[in-house]
Order: sequence, then C-alpha cells, then structure tokens
Amino acid sequence: MTKKVKSKSAVAIETLGCKLNQAESEKLAEGLAKAGYRLVSDIKEADIYILNTCTVTHIADRKSRQRLRMAQRQNPKILLAAIGCYAQRAGDELAEIGGVKLVLGNDEKMELPKLLKNITGATENEGLKQGHYYAFRSRAFIKAQDGCSNFCAYCIVPLVRKRQYSLPAEQIVAEIRQKVEAGYQEVVLTGTEIGSYSHNGLNLKDLLQKVLDETEIERLRLSSLQPNHITSGLIGLWQNPRLCRHFHLSLQSGSDAVLQGMRRRYSVKDYEKALSLIRSQLPDAALTTDIIVGFPGENEAEFEESHDFCRKAGFARIHVFSYSVRPGTAAAGMPAQVSSEVKKQRSRKMLALAEESAEGFRRRFLGRTMTVLWEQKKRNIWEGLTGNYIRVYTRTKEDLTSRITEVNLKELYKDGVWGKI
Repeated sequence: MTKKVKSKSAVAIETLGCKLNQAESEKLAEGLAKAGYRLVSDIKEADIYILNTCTVTHIADRKSRQRLRMAQRQNPKILLAAIGCYAQRAGDELAEIGGVKLVLGNDEKMELPKLLKNITGATENEGLKQGHYYAFRSRAFIKAQDGCSNFCAYCIVPLVRKRQYSLPAEQIVAEIRQKVEAGYQEVVLTGTEIGSYSHNGLNLKDLLQKVLDETEIERLRLSSLQPNHITSGLIGLWQNPRLCRHFHLSLQSGSDAVLQGMRRRYSVKDYEKALSLIRSQLPDAALTTDIIVGFPGENEAEFEESHDFCRKAGFARIHVFSYSVRPGTAAAGMPAQVSSEVKKQRSRKMLALAEESAEGFRRRFLGRTMTVLWEQKKRNIWEGLTGNYIRVYTRTKEDLTSRITEVNLKELYKDGVWGKI
C-alpha cells in the first residue's frame, strides 16, 4: 500500500548523471512547485525524496542505490521515488530498496507531479510565478532533443532512451525567454545527441541562430557534440560572443582499432579535423572530452595511442571512465575483457594526464581579463565560470549571485584560478 503524505509536502530532488537529466529535473521541479509542493534542498526537511538516476556505468548504479538508502537512513519517514535511466533499465532492483514507493523510467518520469498528487492531495498553485521554485544551479538546463540510435558497443543509453525526438524550436525559445524573465544569465541546451537536432526542417545551427535572434539570454552553452557535428557553418555562429566558447566532444579512445570495436562512427583523423576546425576559428575555446580506458580487447599499445593523442590534443578537461559492463550491450559479451587491475592502472595514468592538461589550459589565461558568471558562495569565497569553462574564485563583500562581471585572472587556485574583480 502506498504511503500517504500530507498536502503541501516538501520535496527534495537530486540528480545523477548527464546534463539532460539535470534539464529534466529542473522541469520536474517547476511542475512540482506549480502543483503545490515546496521544494527544499535538505533531505531531513523533505517528505518526499526524488532521485533522478543514471545507469551509464556500474558505479552510477551503485551511487543511485547508496543515495536512496542514505536518504532513508537520514529521514526514515520519507517517501522515496526513483526515476530515470536506472529505473528504466532495472526498476525492480530499485523497488527492493526500503522506502522506495515509486519507480518511474524515462517514459513516465515527467508524469511524476500528477502521480504524486494522487498520493498527497496537493493543490495546484496557479499563482506561482516562473522561477519561484528551488533553483538547482545559477544556469538553466533546457532539453532540446532526446534519444539515440547509434548503439555504440559499450553504451546503455539507446536501451534506456529509445524514443528519438527533437522539441519544437518555438517551445525551446519560449522556455529560454521564461528563464531570462526569471533572472537566468546562461542557458545550456542539452540532449542525448543534441548535434542531431532536427525539427520541421531546422537543424542545430538553425536552432542556435533562432535562439540568438529571438531571446535576450546573455550566455548560451551546448552540451556534448560528436566530431561529425562540427562544420564550418556551425562554428561560424560562435563569432557571436553570447555563445560560450566551450565544446565537449566525446572521444572515448585515441586508437582507431578501439574506436572500431566501440562502433564509434569516426576515426582519429576525423576527430583531429574537428579539433583543428574549432581552434582555427576560436583559439581560446575550451575543448573537453570523455575517455574510456580498458575497453574489451584494448591492449597496452592501443591505450598508449589514446594517451598520446590526449596529451597532444591539450584538452581543457578530460573525463576518464574505466570500461563498465552494461547488460544488453554488444561489448558485454565480448571476449578479452580487461582485468580490473589493468583498468585501474590505465585510469590512474589517464587521470594524471587529465590534471596536467587542465592545469596547462588554465595557465594560458593567467593575466587575462575575462567575464565570469558567478554561481555560488562558499565560506566567503565566490565561484563561477568563464565562457570557456574555467572555474574562477574571488573574495568580495558584494552580492554576485547570477551576475556576470569582468575578472582579472591572477593565479592558479584549486581546480581553477583566483581572480580579482
């Protein structure tokens, strides 16, 4: 029997995984607030805890289970709802966790406000104004596209986000206008495969141009792209300073043999061309990437190829993942699985390169004056991001919340740089 929760319930939402999950969580938060719920950040204050799960690796699965169990320990009376990709793939596993009363996959999770209303009896709040709900970040994430049919050998995403579609450009523009009205300075357009955006004859380039022409958003950022999405026409739009000079291009491996085994649809040369095209027009752009180490059959020479490629590429940030067996994917049944110890060794080496590469990128900008969108204040120190994704810290008595200011970048500090306004 489903647990009854009082009307006007307090809801805490936590998100694991990708920017698309973050966009969907923000949309849920808005829907819940309009339905009469009170959004809180502290689990101990909540009547309902919603976890938007990720299942891209076994570690993501484990984090999801741990977060749900921790929420129940912190607040034994709380109603737990597990939604998202892990719930889509193996909802029965999450349903077995104590306190979990709702398990909704990607096909159902946006119906959560209606389903909770049947449990809590919450009253629709017609008077709620845009932005009067719990803000997860200083920037807004907006979903433009969903679904993927590439079926890379290692990837679970096409199995948990099967339906491919793009949202109407008019709807996206309207959402961005609402965010501007609510005080947001930056929007991140996201999707499973946002580079494949297509709706009523409009592609990604057309969508970006429409957003720039029809909204007043100060900064516009894109989530992950594939090398084949990078064209001179698309990159030409970045002459507009409102587009953030940051490109996340998934690499996964710098070895052609491994890329073929992964069923990636590009070669190392294709990737190099994409990097060169961006850098020829936007030399200050941050180029970030994902790397998988220990893919089945990856030998030492192929790993070194990947490591050397990343070293020469000079990425601003490298997200390193050890290959994780995902049920139902082609790679799960491949022979020559790499041992855990070898994956750990390769991961450590790649992570060391990632740190060195990121520091080298940040160092290039010391002494420069750049614009920063300030996000939050911790222990009297403000932090925010430049357009090209450098984290900046400063100390001031001013309230910098969601403000964009010019900052002189003084010295390396933690994972970013220390700046002076």
